Amino acid sequence: MSFTVDFEPVGRRVPCQSGESVLEAAQRGGIVLNATCGGEGVCGRCIIQVIAGQVSAPNLTEAAELGDEPVRQGWRLACQTEIQGDLRVHIPPESFATAQRTQTEGHALPVALDPAVRAVRQVVLALPGIEDLRSDAVRLRDALGMPELVFPAAVLRTLPGDLRENNFQVSIFLRRATVVGVRPPGTIPLGLAVDLGTTKLAAYLVDLESGETLAAAGAMNPQIAYGEDVMARIRHAIGQAEGAEQMRRVIVEALNELAQRLCAQTGRSTLDIADAVVVGNTAMHHLFLGLPVAQLGLAPYVPAESAALDIPASELGLALAPAAAVHLLPNIAGFVGADHVAMLLGSGMLEQGGMVLGLDIGTNTEISLITPQGHFACSTASGPAFEGAHIRHGMRAAPGAIEKVLIHDGQIKLQTIENQPPVGLCGSGILDLIAQMRKAGILNNRGALTGPGFESRIQGSGHGKEFVLVLGAENNGMEITFDRNDVTEIQLAKGAMRAGVEILLKKAGITAQALDKVVIAGAFGTYLDVHSGIEIGMFPRLERDRFLQVGNAAGAGARMALLSKQVRAQAIQVAQKVSYVELSSEASFSGTFARSLLLE
Repeated sequence: MSFTVDFEPVGRRVPCQSGESVLEAAQRGGIVLNATCGGEGVCGRCIIQVIAGQVSAPNLTEAAELGDEPVRQGWRLACQTEIQGDLRVHIPPESFATAQRTQTEGHALPVALDPAVRAVRQVVLALPGIEDLRSDAVRLRDALGMPELVFPAAVLRTLPGDLRENNFQVSIFLRRATVVGVRPPGTIPLGLAVDLGTTKLAAYLVDLESGETLAAAGAMNPQIAYGEDVMARIRHAIGQAEGAEQMRRVIVEALNELAQRLCAQTGRSTLDIADAVVVGNTAMHHLFLGLPVAQLGLAPYVPAESAALDIPASELGLALAPAAAVHLLPNIAGFVGADHVAMLLGSGMLEQGGMVLGLDIGTNTEISLITPQGHFACSTASGPAFEGAHIRHGMRAAPGAIEKVLIHDGQIKLQTIENQPPVGLCGSGILDLIAQMRKAGILNNRGALTGPGFESRIQGSGHGKEFVLVLGAENNGMEITFDRNDVTEIQLAKGAMRAGVEILLKKAGITAQALDKVVIAGAFGTYLDVHSGIEIGMFPRLERDRFLQVGNAAGAGARMALLSKQVRAQAIQVAQKVSYVELSSEASFSGTFARSLLLE
């Protein structure tokens, strides 16, 4: 019998046969797992988690390698797990033999340094003795000349040891008059900025005195195992007894791992991280904080809280300095959250002047239109198709993913990530392919395969037609195709995005031709070819020089807020000024969306 395995977070769906191992299915689908023993079950590196579906019972090898409790939680060895039905599995980062590309770079604007946490780096305390019985806290207050100094309980628990280990010479991290941490003398406080994306995480380690970004790292959001988009995760959160806590726990674990990785790269300790800023859309914000999300899943999509928040890191489970806080920028409304506020700050859109359109493209795409008449914003459910999900041979950005396509004079030219043999199509490659097929006449404006001049590459008939992009004979037997269903997925994604743009333009009473600048942000927005986006109607047909690609502007905005209390105050003002547009309540949305599906 034939089944399908859905591999997350790579977003690949691979056909397979009953009795085939998960490792075999992954290998055939171009997903390279760690399996140094060749699938014998002795290296213990091809670990996966079965989320849903039928598989063989765990064997003794798996029990010995993984332990009874992890096995009960669905953790298995891919080489030992036989497929017995349609299956959904999650691959943790350590099981990949090659890393997926995540976007951390962004255009950060300069800010005047004024962080929420400062350090007194050389504090020398008088040693206690029979003639000096002051408490450690009083001794530190006196040394600093700050009788008002506040010691949270978390700091007091480690204070005696911290002072004595350093012979009463220490560096003190302060948030106003509150002690955040006590570290060895000379220690400079660090900050952690995080862009909590639906699909990807980006984290930055920042020197709070110099403003320098010391290290950056990205990772896939492990919540993907519970749903590819925010609505699926909301359903999981409210439909499963421990659903919300599961998703909160895995994201906290992922952030702690990123913090540890960044500190290891720089030779620092996570105890040196004295402050943090986290941004994400409204759903990610609520799931991270453990706030109720049921109301977010139903119109009118009202958040529990939209104001800026400061929450103790320890309360959230983050292992930073004892009294470090996590600052969350304000949400706007609906699913337009703090990540969009950060994008507005980090992209420079607010300083552009004139008519500026901004798109932060992802599984959820947030759109802003800034005009002299006002600032309008909306959110569109563009879905995971631009990440390669729901595309037959789609995949996320990893070695071997086709990222650029050119069809010219009857020839097809491809570029893959790291110039590896092609194993699938990532988002930028998918966009290029549709644009090139459209220009070559292989697709009509409704997305149907026609193919004059490329008949030999078109297989099947009717809705079963598919275009063979990579011939199996030229790729070790692995054929890569693109069919009508794939086209439809992209039409739906780009149609939702373009409809959102058109609705905002209508609200402002202008046309696309009046735009001075179109700012494109986000990981997918970094690598896409703007000309391809214009060719298929995803972007307005404007001159190329009116477009500006700014990378991970949300991450840049989070770093700015980490370094400046003034930027945090500005974020509150920005969020208050935005006029949110709920697309589902717009009478013209359905018709606009239908027109936006056309590839033109």
